[in-house]
Amino acid sequence: MKILLVNWQDRENPQAGGAEIHLHEIFGRLARGGHDVTLLCGGWPGCAPRAEIDGIDVHRVGTRHTFPFLARGYWRRAFARAPFDVLVEDINKVPLLTPRWGARRVVALVPHLFGGTVFQEAPLPLAAAVWLAERPLPLVYRNTAFHAISESTADDLVRRGIRRELIRVIYPGIDAGHYTPDPAVRSPAPLFAYLGRLKKYKGVDLVIRAFAQVRHPDARLAIAGTGDFRAELERLAASLALSDRVQFLGFISEAEKVDLLRRAWSLAFASPKEGWGITNLEAAACGTPVVASDSPGLRESVRDGETGFLVPHGDVAAMGARLQRLADSPDLVRALGASGRRFAETFTWERAAAETAAHLAAVAGD
Repeated sequence: MKILLVNWQDRENPQAGGAEIHLHEIFGRLARGGHDVTLLCGGWPGCAPRAEIDGIDVHRVGTRHTFPFLARGYWRRAFARAPFDVLVEDINKVPLLTPRWGARRVVALVPHLFGGTVFQEAPLPLAAAVWLAERPLPLVYRNTAFHAISESTADDLVRRGIRRELIRVIYPGIDAGHYTPDPAVRSPAPLFAYLGRLKKYKGVDLVIRAFAQVRHPDARLAIAGTGDFRAELERLAASLALSDRVQFLGFISEAEKVDLLRRAWSLAFASPKEGWGITNLEAAACGTPVVASDSPGLRESVRDGETGFLVPHGDVAAMGARLQRLADSPDLVRALGASGRRFAETFTWERAAAETAAHLAAVAGD
């Protein structure tokens, strides 16, 4: 097939995150498998306008701020007459309304939608703009095929007015050969970890408050990631007398990330909504349990009582109790970690790529 991807960013963008990893893991495999894959995305100051990444021909136009205003014009100039079998729009920010561009077939790939959670993070005018931008989905995309990365995302789309028969759920994969357990490096004392962006809506403050309830003199919490909420989180840790027990690592390399996941007794994640929770699977693949909010997306990447624990979102006492339970029982950490590893091994990028190719072929053949 000849496939055109439309996404705000590519994997090399300094602002790239999980959505870009997901996109490149799947469509890089399709490109290496013989499909012709092109990506139209935004750039950043000083970037090359063209690149080849994972076998994908990348076209960059504008920046993350100007891309939504320039994308359609670039498509008209460069691709409108190209014989693409399908255009795949990765809706991981605000929709670009690609069904109106005139492409032969469109598939909307949706990690997750912000909905009301955007008001927890962005200033009111910006939050309102993002919320309003998602409102046309059931009208503009009413006959569009959807690729959702979880049942939670599919349910969200149905609640917004998308017909369920248009939605195919294809779970992401995990590189179980890269994320592997190593019991020899497990921290001798309870170590809990958070990995991700330090944004208000991610609920990292809930993780810190829950950790404050852990009664173990040597327990520590490592927070890895960057974001504009870090200063507030550091003040919170200090106010709870945790400055010597909570470590802010900032940006860490991939090797440091794997090492942290292997050393931790548990990953803690308290977001109110995620598309899937790929970090939960990365932890599970490393044999590390997860304690997470029982919220959309996360509840599918953690099996309560089997690979970790789910707690009601915002229930600090419940999360603290689960962390304490793990701190009190290395045997439980090992048992949940072993189950998590088996669970993670069932999710592969090869399967996700094969299911995506079959879905696109079915849509393109309509």
